[in-house]
Amino acid sequence: MSMEKVATKQYESKVWPDLVDSDDSDVENEIDVEKLPPLEVGPNENRLQHTYCLWFSRKGTQRAATDYSKSLHVVGRCASVQQWWSLYSHLIRPTALKPYRELSLFKQGIKPMWEDPANSKGGQWLIRLRKNKIERAWENVCMAMLGEQFLVGDEICGIVLQTKYPEDSLSVWNRTATDMTSTTRIRDTLRRILNIPITTTMEYKIHCDSLKYVSNACRQCRVPPRGSSYLFHYYTFYGSPYRPTNDYRSFDGCRYRE
Repeated sequence: MSMEKVATKQYESKVWPDLVDSDDSDVENEIDVEKLPPLEVGPNENRLQHTYCLWFSRKGTQRAATDYSKSLHVVGRCASVQQWWSLYSHLIRPTALKPYRELSLFKQGIKPMWEDPANSKGGQWLIRLRKNKIERAWENVCMAMLGEQFLVGDEICGIVLQTKYPEDSLSVWNRTATDMTSTTRIRDTLRRILNIPITTTMEYKIHCDSLKYVSNACRQCRVPPRGSSYLFHYYTFYGSPYRPTNDYRSFDGCRYRE
């Protein structure tokens, strides 16, 4: 049996239930994804263009970047369509997760953190959904990313599902917030996949690429510093252009990462 199969089995039988059922954010992360060997893809499997990692985390009320990094746990990996469905079949459904849990599907080598080099100059399209809609939306957007339906090259970093109350949220992260062509195409693809009406407001959030810059900007907004748990945001309407900028005064303001 390969190392990957052993690691995956241990995670599904031991760590994954512990992570989901516990309210303690200190469940030990036993697997270092950087040390895992490459995934093998069988001759009858449909290989994905990228290998993906599925992460789980619990969100606290006060969390700096280092603490948030420690709260991230690898659930599994996939490099083929068949491996994805095998991994997906072991997951607890989003509707069964407690509030303030996160499931993140990201390309291997990219962590679901704003501070990651692949994310630091990017942003995310955020959609809030009713709880009876989130499960199908999560599945459809994951399949769209795995199947390269966004057609923006390497711009896509990953997808994050957040359980909240009373609504959940789904976001697609991309590398370059200033790439209007790519961000617009991602928005339009999401609208098509999820059948979002053209009159519906969607929110694009820019990841701050410097903790010092974030701290200074948030003080201007009179928000007390909380590590890296900030991002700038502004609203984008379908059909209306948006202008990414580094001038924080032009944004609607700062908000905590809830």
